[in-house]
Amino acid sequence: MKITEHIHALKIPFEIPVAPGKVIERVVYSYIILGDRITLIDSGVSGSDEMILSFIKKIGRDPKEISLLILSHSHPDHIGSAKAIKDATGCTIAAHAGEKNWIEDVELQFRERPVPGFYTLVGGPVRVDRLLAEGEPLALGESIGCQVLYTPGHSKGSVSLIFGSEKAIFTGDAVPLPNDLPIYDNITDCVVSLRMLKEKTVDIDIMLSSWEAPLQGKDRIRERIDDGISYLRRIHETVIRKKGMDEKDLMELCRQVVKEMGLPPFAANPLVARAFASSLEAGADSFFEI
Repeated sequence: MKITEHIHALKIPFEIPVAPGKVIERVVYSYIILGDRITLIDSGVSGSDEMILSFIKKIGRDPKEISLLILSHSHPDHIGSAKAIKDATGCTIAAHAGEKNWIEDVELQFRERPVPGFYTLVGGPVRVDRLLAEGEPLALGESIGCQVLYTPGHSKGSVSLIFGSEKAIFTGDAVPLPNDLPIYDNITDCVVSLRMLKEKTVDIDIMLSSWEAPLQGKDRIRERIDDGISYLRRIHETVIRKKGMDEKDLMELCRQVVKEMGLPPFAANPLVARAFASSLEAGADSFFEI
């Protein structure tokens, strides 16, 4: 899908096996940035490299032109094909320092964050060649560049990217989808990052998300960010209200919150429970008043 002269979006479907014969169907978006060379933002799950490289050929470019693969964070649906793409193209791998360990040591990631079907989603570890920092400009070719924004919360080293010449912003998983699986590490950081993104999108026309199709229109983008903040507020208030009876059993608290919020039963899982636990750590009043 062509978004601007230089930016294409690729929707990648995948499945998460959660039990014998049962899967959760998900999608993730990767983005191809075309200059005199090619930059790829996120690699999808294991096996997505075939789809990505075929798409690049379809639009008349050579996959070997991929010189840079930016990993917005280290979760399986973003790094799964990074090793295969690196092996095929020799590209530079870039990520924030906060994600480096989990990208380079996927066994460590699995031990610390055991996602169902992890080894079907991740094709292997890959070395991070370049560390990205807040405010860093990235020249992606003669005709296009971007600036790195540090947007932790969903994960500790998540980054977003502003493409000034395209009036576009890539937000990765930083902007949560209301009523979708609430998966994040730190709810306080999520809200702070969302408020920062809202400030940065005053002159932005296109939001490129990993969760959903590209969104166009300044007002729609700001409303979408506000919806994400409201969803986190609702989660936080529900967790705090329920914590008295279930605080000692995090999974039971998770089940109670999932039920009250009308989320699907499979949302009561350790990853979502981990997200809810960050509200317990933040306390009742702290960050929504910032």
